[in-house]
Amino acid sequence: MSDHVYKIVEVVGSSSTSIEDAVQGAVARASQTLDNLRWFEVLETRGHIENGKVGHYQVRLRIGFTLDSVEA
Repeated sequence: MSDHVYKIVEVVGSSSTSIEDAVQGAVARASQTLDNLRWFEVLETRGHIENGKVGHYQVRLRIGFTLDSVEA
């Protein structure tokens, strides 16, 4: 196994359906512009209440990805 260097970004995903959908949406969107995604960590979960019910979910994620190798 070779050594890796990781970069970390933070993103916020949202969904009116569920926390899981908010996570899935954030990871899917990040994968459209970032390569080599390896892991995620949920840092914060919050939501919006409408008429006594959960109206919207938000999750703040830290996503780690490996940096491309540099040819010497």
